[in-house]
Amino acid sequence: MRTRLVLSSARLLDPGTGTFLPQTALAVSESGRIAALGDDREIRALAGAGTEVVDLKGAVVTAGLVDGHVHPVTGAELTHGLDLSTCADLSDVTAALARAVAELDRGDWLFGWGLDPNVFGGTAVGIAPFDTVLDEIPAFLLLFDAHSALASRRALELAGIDGPRTFDQASAEIVCDERGRPTGLLQEDAACELVERVAPRPTRADKRARLATALRTMAAAGLTGGHVMDANGDSLDLLAELDAAGELPLRLRVAPWCQPGVDADGIRALIEQQGTGGALWRVDGVKLFMDGTIDNGTAWLERPDCHGESTHAFWPDPEAYTHVIGELHRAGVPTSTHAIGDAAVRHALDAVEKAAGATGRGLRHRVEHIETVPDDTVHRFAELGVLASMQPTHCCDFTRADHTDNWSRRLGEERASRAWRCRDLWDSGATVVLGSDWPIAPFPPLGVMAGARHRRPTRDLTQPPHGPDQALTPLEALRGMTVNAAFAAGEEHDAGRVAIGYRADLTVLGADPLTTGAAELAEVPVVLTAVDGRVTHRSESV
Repeated sequence: MRTRLVLSSARLLDPGTGTFLPQTALAVSESGRIAALGDDREIRALAGAGTEVVDLKGAVVTAGLVDGHVHPVTGAELTHGLDLSTCADLSDVTAALARAVAELDRGDWLFGWGLDPNVFGGTAVGIAPFDTVLDEIPAFLLLFDAHSALASRRALELAGIDGPRTFDQASAEIVCDERGRPTGLLQEDAACELVERVAPRPTRADKRARLATALRTMAAAGLTGGHVMDANGDSLDLLAELDAAGELPLRLRVAPWCQPGVDADGIRALIEQQGTGGALWRVDGVKLFMDGTIDNGTAWLERPDCHGESTHAFWPDPEAYTHVIGELHRAGVPTSTHAIGDAAVRHALDAVEKAAGATGRGLRHRVEHIETVPDDTVHRFAELGVLASMQPTHCCDFTRADHTDNWSRRLGEERASRAWRCRDLWDSGATVVLGSDWPIAPFPPLGVMAGARHRRPTRDLTQPPHGPDQALTPLEALRGMTVNAAFAAGEEHDAGRVAIGYRADLTVLGADPLTTGAAELAEVPVVLTAVDGRVTHRSESV
């Protein structure tokens, strides 16, 4: 046996059993699989001239952490510019914009991202508070949910936007005041794209470099893989380039989008695309949207929010979505549906139930986000075999325990009390997969696992938790990014475990994630990351 990697002096933690193995070392074959477990001496004896041997000095080796919902290509592009995610109020935003404007050359665009609508307090979200500082500056400020943005007056002018428009996307909107004048708020992709088309775009070289940097940073944070929820533009070509050059440090499972208006040829193309890819990435599944977001009033709720919004689906004809789910199901293609509001989640489950009932074929369909659902919806995930893909840090960082945040105010007390029901879904028998949805929230997986446990604002862990009864245990949080992520990808016999024959996608930590407190977990050092038995990150400590 030719040995690619040896890790010794380790504590081997298998998420499948939740226990430490009696062995202290492992060897990885040239095929990228764990080939042997044993004591340091016998495993070191398997090393050859080309074997990388690492003494881990007692660090914890566990199955590689996988982000169950991430947008690496889009995120690498969107997070280039002014980071507004730390701004707590309008004065913070204004000051940050002023500093950025001072560094612009004449005619330059200002791009920002991560803007939290809570900075507006109880006032309407719009560009007006920043008109003075952005006078004659073309600016595009993405809100944290990436489903909406603020455009400055100059940007609106350059895009030719001077009033409302109608879009094929039912929830897309150019928000206007009572006189029909744009407020600067653009809802959903179709509206945002009007401004993005006239803004300067990064070159292909820029995009490739930014993506490579983002992926290396993810590997350094302990990620070995991700379930990528888009394949827009040239993203697949960029992944193929990095993979061919040996510069892809994560194993990626990609689900291209299927949008309203898709015809039979479009569905056929999505089906034919399945299984394509390279050594460390492949197309597997299709991503659909059933609604938008609660924060900007584009979710699909069974009752309107406090502003009378979030009343309709992303698909103008929800039954067309149901038809597409049926077509993909019959072709054996698993789907992932963005469904945040209770009506959206219910319809997504109904569509899977109808598709499965028609064919009797079991597929691992998923619902993404599931931010608020009633009791009669929770049990259906397990009954239908639909996976619950959730991002607990959204609850931590964008809502508050006292429900004074924008998300909770829009929903009202009853629905806000049903926020991110991770515990209830887990206890009902559903498979819960955890992720970040980066660039919506930070991607470090230890932070995602910590959030699933403490449910407190990341910036201030002394604040009370939102729905502490929905917290997961340390082992459940770990499984949500290992065992369950592997199951969601149909790879439970290949990944998510520390066992002979499993892939050597491994995350090495400086402390036991099961005994480290939730408040301290995000700060645990990532000692080493390996994908396919090749080291993608190695700290100076080993």
